Amino acid sequence: QVQLVESGGGFAQAGGSLRLSCVAPRPIFSLSTMSWYRQAPGKQRELVAFATVGGTIDYLTAVRGRFTISRDDAKNTVNLQMNSLKPEDTAVYYCNSRSAQETLWGQGTQVTVSS
Repeated sequence: QVQLVESGGGFAQAGGSLRLSCVAPRPIFSLSTMSWYRQAPGKQRELVAFATVGGTIDYLTAVRGRFTISRDDAKNTVNLQMNSLKPEDTAVYYCNSRSAQETLWGQGTQVTVSS
């Protein structure tokens, strides 16, 4: 079964930083828009950031200027650098790949930010 493998996450204090990474199989990565979503308890899953194959990047307004998404084509990896973290960033973060053929999700990684 094809999987997206996530790493990173964990605990941080408000104002701190964390970095998430997600590795996809090369055939999938090279054709897919790669995104990070998050879901907080009792809330709907929301798109945090995405990066297309062509280089278009965009962010959820709440994280713009604090989070940075990047693609490492040599490693088939998408990263999410999260700085100036806030307690409201606490959520399970999911990696997502989307192409014309299929959409895949990672298993999710917990990010907890204490005040």
